[in-house]
Amino acid sequence: MTEKSIIEVKNLIVQRGKVTVLDIRELSVGQGRSLSLIGPNGAGKSTLLLTLAGLLPLNKGLLLFAGKPVNDRTSLAMLRRNAAVVFQEPLLLNDTVYNNVALGLKFRHVSSGEISRSVDEVLNYFGITHLVKRSAKTLSGGEAKRVSLARAFAIKPRLILLDESFNALDPPSREAIISDLQNILEQTKITAVLALHDREDTLRLAQDVAVMSAGKIAQYGTTAQVFNHPDNEFVANFVGTESILEGIVKTVSPDGMVMVAIDGKIVEAVGRFCAGQKVYCCMRPENVTISNNIQGKISARNVFDARVNKMIRQGFLYKLILDCGFPLVAYITPPSCEDLGLKEGVRVMASFKATAVHLMKREK
Repeated sequence: MTEKSIIEVKNLIVQRGKVTVLDIRELSVGQGRSLSLIGPNGAGKSTLLLTLAGLLPLNKGLLLFAGKPVNDRTSLAMLRRNAAVVFQEPLLLNDTVYNNVALGLKFRHVSSGEISRSVDEVLNYFGITHLVKRSAKTLSGGEAKRVSLARAFAIKPRLILLDESFNALDPPSREAIISDLQNILEQTKITAVLALHDREDTLRLAQDVAVMSAGKIAQYGTTAQVFNHPDNEFVANFVGTESILEGIVKTVSPDGMVMVAIDGKIVEAVGRFCAGQKVYCCMRPENVTISNNIQGKISARNVFDARVNKMIRQGFLYKLILDCGFPLVAYITPPSCEDLGLKEGVRVMASFKATAVHLMKREK
């Protein structure tokens, strides 16, 4: 990462009792970037977030803020003064919206005039200016969440940490808050670390992602790198690679084109492998194109006659489970589904580019 790191850990060990809950060799968040922490329940996302905020002690390792170690009361106070945390629950005072949003500024002994200006600014950011005199106890869940976010941004932190802050919201409120947060992060360039469950939220809000498992980081990189080039089967499954197929490299051409045998079929991919190597072929469902059985009109390297085994409605898309001689998953919109006359049992052409196939080494 070329940007100067705002927050960084090295050889981090965090224990609760005698149980190691975090074991992270290295992680850094570049200035002005957003990092998403994703992983299954119990992976350590919230624990890492609290550690980065200076709210949990380290058993071993180093925590750095703006390049300086956080290793005494002075440096810890500096981190906490420049960081804001938004928890899953809003945790608002039984007071007005104005006083809740102004709370962090008052703790920092900011002048009343500056408090007023900052509060007005963030209330406008989150579209809750009309709530300024309301009591926090009268707010809806979405309104309370906006107030807690506004309170965090009001102090103009160098680092903001959000712990699964969109849970338990109705879909319209959730969508509106995510959209506002996306715009605010882009405008303010505040460095952010977000513990998230939803892959779509990660793609919208974060430039970088760390996939966590059992207190460790399974893979870390840009969202494009991790989602399109997972390092292992666990990461591939977690980031939504629906088709993970076992194959054996048959031939490799001088230009890097790899021919992989999968259940008697040949899939063309791009990579640096040798003939005879065992691999996983990974395909994301959005990279698979479905069409009618019309020859000569498909430019992709990989084209297979397929049978639609199952159709599953997923939000605004259909998930197709296909049999191409090997299983393959594709997404398709309802209008395209209707145009193609798709239903279970129908035969179609499934195609995907060689560059859309990600190859991973398989040990067994």
